[in-house]
Amino acid sequence: MDVTRRNNVTVTGDPQGPAVVLAHGFGCDQNMWRATVPALARDHRVVLFDYVGSGRSDPSAFSEKRYASLDGYARDAVEVCEALDLRDAVFVGHSVSAMIGVLAARTAPERIGALVMVAPSPRYLDDDGYRGGFSAADIDELLASLESNYLGWSAAMAPVIMGNPDRPELGDELRNSFCATDPDMARVFARTTFLSDSRDDLKSVRVPTLVLECTQDVIAPREVGAFVHAAIPGSTLVTLDATGHCPHLSAPEATNEAITTFLAGLR
Repeated sequence: MDVTRRNNVTVTGDPQGPAVVLAHGFGCDQNMWRATVPALARDHRVVLFDYVGSGRSDPSAFSEKRYASLDGYARDAVEVCEALDLRDAVFVGHSVSAMIGVLAARTAPERIGALVMVAPSPRYLDDDGYRGGFSAADIDELLASLESNYLGWSAAMAPVIMGNPDRPELGDELRNSFCATDPDMARVFARTTFLSDSRDDLKSVRVPTLVLECTQDVIAPREVGAFVHAAIPGSTLVTLDATGHCPHLSAPEATNEAITTFLAGLR
């Protein structure tokens, strides 16, 4: 199958510029990066795609077995890079895609030369000496609610995840994105996301890395940003003047400035 069609790959910006790959999080698609693309496209070749099961990807390519682990999504990312013959691309991953980027960079180090992690979390579940933000009961309840009534879960959770209650249109957009995703495929991605534990994978990172966290984020609290930063030698941690889990939508100016400053330092 043609990967560019399978993953609805789009390419914009400077065709001769360094490549930047933008990877969306759970329940989202590449449209969520629309406020970031213009800031990058002036000097970079910007690549966007949808994971299989999300956005306008080819649903016939979905395999519950493949996507039952983050490795399956990392294969999507690597295969997109291979299809475009990208070298030393900067992988910008939001939420769970930050960890998918870590796995992709380990799998294909020649393809990915730097990471930008936007609101990352290597583990959502609390553990001894680690605060992920959710208890085991929280995760069980979240997944049970999602699996029994996905549309209801989307309506209830989207505003919480987005934050910024003074701008309800942001929560509405995330809810609509969730609701546009096939419920059966979303359930697989959700279970894979919220039960993942990528803490040990952080040790494999050997490329320049920017970690972006928000001042308040119910999905990835600041303790998580500190953990990721400490686990990746030489990484840079920036706390954005933003709240919620989607700063590229709620605070695009601050997010774009942090990313473009990091990219300028790579040249």
